[in-house]
Amino acid sequence: MESASPTLHNEPPFGLYLVVTDPVTSYEAVAEAAVRAGLRFLQLRMKRTARETALATAKAVRAITRGSRTIFIVNDDPALAVEAEADGVHLGQGDMPLPEARARFPELRIFGLSTHSYAQMEAAKAVRPDYAGVGPVYATPTKAIPDPTLGPAEAGRIVQASPWPTVAIGGIDEARLPEVIRAGAINFSVVRAVCRDPAPYDAIRRLQDLWHALRAEPRP
Repeated sequence: MESASPTLHNEPPFGLYLVVTDPVTSYEAVAEAAVRAGLRFLQLRMKRTARETALATAKAVRAITRGSRTIFIVNDDPALAVEAEADGVHLGQGDMPLPEARARFPELRIFGLSTHSYAQMEAAKAVRPDYAGVGPVYATPTKAIPDPTLGPAEAGRIVQASPWPTVAIGGIDEARLPEVIRAGAINFSVVRAVCRDPAPYDAIRRLQDLWHALRAEPRP
C-alpha cells in the first residue's frame, strides 16, 4: 500500500476529510472503510471521553491506517496524538496555540487549525498551519457550543484566501455538497453523513463519487 506522506506541500485536492465521532458501527470499522476507500485524511474526535478510552481507540485506528495513504489526525490533544503515533493533530481556536504545539511535540508532522471567519484565516497566516478547516458552513449539532454559521458563499471566499489546503466543514452531506463545492470550496469534511450510516464504506464512496463529478463540472 502507498505510505502516508508526512508533508502537505503541494497536496492536490483530495475530497473527503473524514472526522470520526460516535459511529453507529465502530471506530475500527469506519477506519477500515476509510483506508479501503483510499481517503487521504481521517481525524479521530472523541470529546468528553475518558483519556484511556480515547488513547486505546487512537492506537487501534493507528494500527489500521499505518502503511496506507490515509493520514491519521487526532483532534485537540497533541500529547495523545504522540502517544498514539498519529501523523498529526487538529487544533481549534481555543486549544494549545499552534506554534507551542509544534515546539513541544516535534514528533508530529502535521498541524491543522480550525478557522471560523475570514479574519481568523488571515490571522492563521502568522502561524502557518499545514491545512485549515473552514466552518461551520451550516449549523451542526456535533459541537456543544457551535460557532456562527458561515454559509457556502462565505466559506468559499475564505477557502480562496487560504495559501494552504482547506477543508470546508459543518453540516455537509450529499444533498448540500453540490452547493458547497460550487460556491468555491475544494475539500470537505463530514461527520454524521458517514458515522451515522451502518455502511460507512458505501457512504464514503457516494460522497467521493459525487465530489469527483462536481469537480469535473465546467466552471463559469
